[in-house]
Amino acid sequence: MQRYYFSKKEIYILVGVWSFVFGFLLFTFLGPNYYEGESPKSFKIRKGETFSVVAYNLYRNGFIANPEGLKIAGFFLGAETKIKSGTYLIPSGLNYFQLVSLLIKGTPGKQIRITIPEGIWQHKLAELLQKKLNINKDEFMMLSSNKSFLKSLNIKADNLEGYLLPETYYFYEKTTVVEVIKRLKTAMDKIFEADSVKIQMKKLGLSKKEILTMASIVDGESNKKSEFKLIASVYYNRLKRGMKLQADPTIQYLKRTRRSRNKVYYKDLEIDSPYNTYKYGGLPPGPINNPGKDAILAALFPAETNYLFFVADGTGGHKFSSKLSEHNKNVRAYRRWRKSQ
Repeated sequence: MQRYYFSKKEIYILVGVWSFVFGFLLFTFLGPNYYEGESPKSFKIRKGETFSVVAYNLYRNGFIANPEGLKIAGFFLGAETKIKSGTYLIPSGLNYFQLVSLLIKGTPGKQIRITIPEGIWQHKLAELLQKKLNINKDEFMMLSSNKSFLKSLNIKADNLEGYLLPETYYFYEKTTVVEVIKRLKTAMDKIFEADSVKIQMKKLGLSKKEILTMASIVDGESNKKSEFKLIASVYYNRLKRGMKLQADPTIQYLKRTRRSRNKVYYKDLEIDSPYNTYKYGGLPPGPINNPGKDAILAALFPAETNYLFFVADGTGGHKFSSKLSEHNKNVRAYRRWRKSQ
């Protein structure tokens, strides 16, 4: 009997084909399914519904990208005879097998709710994740500036800071640092997927990095979201006139590890760094914090004003002005208020 031996070329082809098939299956069945809005969302299975109907309803309501993938996973796990009617809380980010297991067991397991403040510095985010999720903060900070990791996320920057969206999230216990980063990064990406955002970025002539940089400055300036668009308009107006931004949050960013990080002194304005917007013109090299959605939308759609200046008003807000003389008057008023306190 004659034996047949594969040539090297045939072996390479077979390996390539099986690698492709394996990779496709891995991506299809183990890739996370993210949905829009807060997580978890409730989903109801009515009495008598087949698993095929359940899969289609999950797809129709935006929980999954492909009902066929879920049906195949359900076949392997025997879901047709195991799922029960009722209301399920489904977290965002489950792969098909995890989702089928959830529907079979009827409970997703313990989840941890974490609210990430808007405008949070990266090292503060690392501390928060360690406290709430037991994520190693040193590993988080290392990955934040790891070039190969940033490249795998398609981030063309030197650091993750600015690219992770602050929001309220639910995470499973023992969620890995990579899973957390990808979840926050995916949430940020969704903002920039909207056609209106793409059109506006083209109109402004700014990149995603530049929008996030502007948004981070806006977020650092005020706790009043109602002011965000006005603040953005001031900085865009200053850029158009070739004026330095002179934004205090960029100085606070340079002092973020010091005790006096929030108070800006005259000597701090001489710090030699491209992030010092009192010393250097234009936008700084990158975001100075992780801005929230409101600040990002303000950077994308600023108010139309002639304002060039603003100063705190002593009530948590700011007074805006288009003339230096008016601004100086507002500054004197603020200093009198501060002295009275």
